[in-house]
Amino acid sequence: MDRTKIIFIVDDDPFITMLVEKRFTPEGYRVVKFDYGEDCLKELDQNPDLIILDYLFHSTGGEVMNGMEILDSVKARKPDIPVIILSGQDKGEVVLELARKGIEEYVIKDNKLIDNLNNAIKEILSR
Repeated sequence: MDRTKIIFIVDDDPFITMLVEKRFTPEGYRVVKFDYGEDCLKELDQNPDLIILDYLFHSTGGEVMNGMEILDSVKARKPDIPVIILSGQDKGEVVLELARKGIEEYVIKDNKLIDNLNNAIKEILSR
């Protein structure tokens, strides 16, 4: 029997993390939620099968890493973990830079977010 697939969701918007958890936990995934990338990086030894990472973080308590910095850290330590970036923006140059850094997918935060994420997750985890 396959082990349960672990998905890390890293987003400072509790609504997004709740949506992801509610959508993918019933499908048998173990969804682990993090508000910030620093917390996710501390738990990389759990070897998640996939990381869903917000691009932009807002903190009231000082500096936090942005999605690009977190991606760099993940790829430096665990280059084989696929990463999906979530973003509210669709700037071409940002998407290209992230693609060069090795993301699997770039999903815009819009009304099709969960459907688009679902398609991306199924495709990535079926490889």
